[in-house]
Amino acid sequence: MSSHSPSSALAPYGWNDAWADAFAPYAEDGLLPGRVVRVDRGQCDVVTPGGILRADTAFVTPHDPLRVVCTGDWVAVEPGGNPRYVRAYLPRRTAFVRSTSSKRSEGQILAANVDHAVVAVSLAVELDLARVERFLALAWESGAQPVVVLTKADLVPDAATLAHLVQDVETSAPGVPVLAVSAVDGVGLDVLTAVTAGGTSVLLGQSGAGKSTLANALLGEDVMDVRATRDADGKGRHTTTTRNLLALPGGGVLIDTPGLRGVGLWDAGTGVGQVFAEIEEFAEGCRFHDCAHESEPGCAVLEAIETGQLPQRRLDSYRKLLRENQYIVAKTDARLRAEIRKDWKRKGALGKAAMEAKRGRLR
Repeated sequence: MSSHSPSSALAPYGWNDAWADAFAPYAEDGLLPGRVVRVDRGQCDVVTPGGILRADTAFVTPHDPLRVVCTGDWVAVEPGGNPRYVRAYLPRRTAFVRSTSSKRSEGQILAANVDHAVVAVSLAVELDLARVERFLALAWESGAQPVVVLTKADLVPDAATLAHLVQDVETSAPGVPVLAVSAVDGVGLDVLTAVTAGGTSVLLGQSGAGKSTLANALLGEDVMDVRATRDADGKGRHTTTTRNLLALPGGGVLIDTPGLRGVGLWDAGTGVGQVFAEIEEFAEGCRFHDCAHESEPGCAVLEAIETGQLPQRRLDSYRKLLRENQYIVAKTDARLRAEIRKDWKRKGALGKAAMEAKRGRLR
């Protein structure tokens, strides 16, 4: 199926020859290609060559919550029927996943086939760098390229102060573009428009971060509902309640998401490593390959803190996210649970031996 077929109607949504090749077996079965633009209550809206169709996802809703149909998926849809069903989704190239707030150790897939993860951070409130790092860990793990957008830049009129805030975030986001943007006066929008024109972007951030306002600015019209944030804490109500996929007028596709109160890691060890790339680089110089960077002799990471090359806050955040990620993975990985228990016993034995040696010296 080439880009000159009827499926060229899907080109604004990211359809290309590679997706057409992946869809070929389903085309032979008479199914329609489409991209999921919205999911709710077991049904989804799918944009197809003939327009947007409503389809049921029952056929492809397994027990694994990471394999349910989600916004951004490319799917094979029945050409007719009442109800009409999604029969399959094509293999995902990237997937943005977080852990659920439930106690069932489940991951929740937020968006699929994303090229850029745009993390919106409001300048209306004090910067929470640890939260930015958490979002970036999930973004890197998804396979997408993260971009941090500092929204409401018009609230920081002093150029030197704004540059300082951008620099603070850049220090916490190695390898990630950091853009100061104002949807009010248009500052930085041209750069962000150029970034989002190159594929599919997902907008992420807390309620009140200005995601819907930013989406409207990129779309050139008021598509998303916007509500004022509370002055006291800069937080807003959830103006977006579902994940919506929208074609941008300048090219590219945007997925707007509800504000995320909880951003739990989900098997994001690689992402954490990329967010704290400088720590892992320092760690290569540690005397012991399994150095925990706590009190070991010859620890290059602790030495970097002593010399001022590494802020203590970065190491604390790194440790916290690693512990959280290990806990989440251990809940679903029996072998890792056994390894953690073994490590606890080893440390407990070392602690006991140290206490006994200390008592012996005091006698």
